[in-house]
Amino acid sequence: MVVALHVLSLLPDFVLYQLGIAGGWLGYLLDSRHIRIGLRNLALAFPDKRAKERRRILRASYLNLGLSAAEYIRLGGFFYRRLRWRVKYSRFEYWAKMKRRYPGKGAVILTAHFGNFELLPAAHALHGYPITLVHHTQRFLAGDALMTYVRERAGIKVIRKHAAARAVLKSLNQGELVGIPLDQNAKRSEAVFVPFFGEPAATSGGLARLVAIAEVPVVPVFLLRERNRRRHRIEILDEIPIQRTDDSSADIEENTRRFTRAIEDFVRRHPTQFLWTHRRYRTRPRSMPPVYD
Repeated sequence: MVVALHVLSLLPDFVLYQLGIAGGWLGYLLDSRHIRIGLRNLALAFPDKRAKERRRILRASYLNLGLSAAEYIRLGGFFYRRLRWRVKYSRFEYWAKMKRRYPGKGAVILTAHFGNFELLPAAHALHGYPITLVHHTQRFLAGDALMTYVRERAGIKVIRKHAAARAVLKSLNQGELVGIPLDQNAKRSEAVFVPFFGEPAATSGGLARLVAIAEVPVVPVFLLRERNRRRHRIEILDEIPIQRTDDSSADIEENTRRFTRAIEDFVRRHPTQFLWTHRRYRTRPRSMPPVYD
């Protein structure tokens, strides 16, 4: 698979991007199961929008995925460092500010499956700020090995999710940046139900627990694809205030709510770049009916 990526990466960028657009269109036209999921999610998120507008958002989301796949070929193959010049920063100086405010401490980069989410930690590392990324091992082992290879080559340190807590705390105590996406459905055993677009969403409370122990800032960061489709901007937002009281359970729920709200606010501003085809509401409160057929 690595060889195939290198061979495909020999294609010029304008060919790769056109292939990505074609792949995105094919996905939108043929992927009926995920289209249903995406439209259901969009109906919950934007009930006031017309069905035609929700379909437009979902179609644009598929095109973003196709373009991201083309960029992944470049990232995994030859000339991958040229992607650095296609990503610029908004508020790059914020990390220096965080180091002054929290001397000797790292920070959690709160993010989501938004824009080209694989390019975010790679571009961040290529700009001189390496990220430690919590990685969920994929069932397709060859694909998992490829993903790990691409990430590590770009300078990303990978932590396996099944052994993440201790390794993440160690990284944070060593002053590292740790990237954690928090927009996926969580298992009931680890879930905190907090609103996401007004609907109870099972969200992992693990991040809130880690932050309570490490006492580090949580900074929302997203990679936003710009209008020309080939360039990106890393948006660094203000750190999220953390609630710390004598009631640890209430703190975990409230801080998870704040983390999820930060993601929702950014997605509301740029809905066409979010991954709408994930079953975000698969795990439901026991008293509520299922969302998906």
